[in-house]
Amino acid sequence: MKREQIPGFAAVALISVVVGHGIAAAQAQTAPPPDASAGLARQVTLSPAEQLAQSETYLARMDGARTSVRRQLETARSQRDVVKTLCLDDKLNQIDVAIRSARERRQGLELAVNRRDVDLSNHEFTILTVLRQRTEQLTAEANQCIGQEAGFIGDSAVTATIDPNLPKDDPSEYPVSQIIIEPPACSSCFR
Repeated sequence: MKREQIPGFAAVALISVVVGHGIAAAQAQTAPPPDASAGLARQVTLSPAEQLAQSETYLARMDGARTSVRRQLETARSQRDVVKTLCLDDKLNQIDVAIRSARERRQGLELAVNRRDVDLSNHEFTILTVLRQRTEQLTAEANQCIGQEAGFIGDSAVTATIDPNLPKDDPSEYPVSQIIIEPPACSSCFR
């Protein structure tokens, strides 16, 4: 390599380092990607003992929701409403699963409180809160269960009235036309 080319290479290397550093700095200043758990993570501000007491309230509320849906199911069964019975039975089964899981989490919370493990108690309480919210959602869905439509037994009558101001001609029919269509002249014929 010639000595005259060395300063040129050094200048190119210096420029590429500066530009590369500028690009890296610009990339570092971009906003971080959004958090996948946005809106789900929430700092628990209750003490472990308060969480334990609150969990009892949650379980009582969940049991009340189960009782309400069970009453609706019994009513639908007594009315022999198959569609509503199936819907309510499904919601009740999901509520029962959530309550069983909540009871297990409540036991885990109690063990964490006894061991004074704040992180584990926050975790168990957060899951209990989610299960309570799921039970409330299922209860709302159970209230939306629609049964069979009421049918009317007997004769039915249909009455039609026609507006006298409507035109007498039927506008949906095409008019008869006398247009004669001639085929186009040959445009690509060679003579």
